[in-house]
Amino acid sequence: MDKIKKLNLGLIGALFISLVSLAGCALPEGTEEGGGSPWTMVIFLLLFFALMYFVLIRPQRKRQKEHQQLVEELNRGDRVVTAGGIYGVIESISEDSVVIKVESGTVLRVAKNSVALKRER
Repeated sequence: MDKIKKLNLGLIGALFISLVSLAGCALPEGTEEGGGSPWTMVIFLLLFFALMYFVLIRPQRKRQKEHQQLVEELNRGDRVVTAGGIYGVIESISEDSVVIKVESGTVLRVAKNSVALKRER
């Protein structure tokens, strides 16, 4: 995951630098008519925000939907891992919490949303 985030940030940075340099070329300074078209900058900004949406916002929403679906499909007996890294088996489920039993036999109550993933049996 870290490699993907670093790659995305690198791509965003490179795009930002390209947009700034292109915008600087599209709007020359010192001309008698006051520079280039203001639409050029608007188009570049729209492209930049569109890229930000497809690189950052859309994948995050997809992950949120997948996690919400995982939380809704939890059942008694499922092997899970919490966000804190605790491995356990679901003993009971309530509206906002889950009781899991860990390997030592200890029973823990955790928030339902803290279940990070379901393990295969």
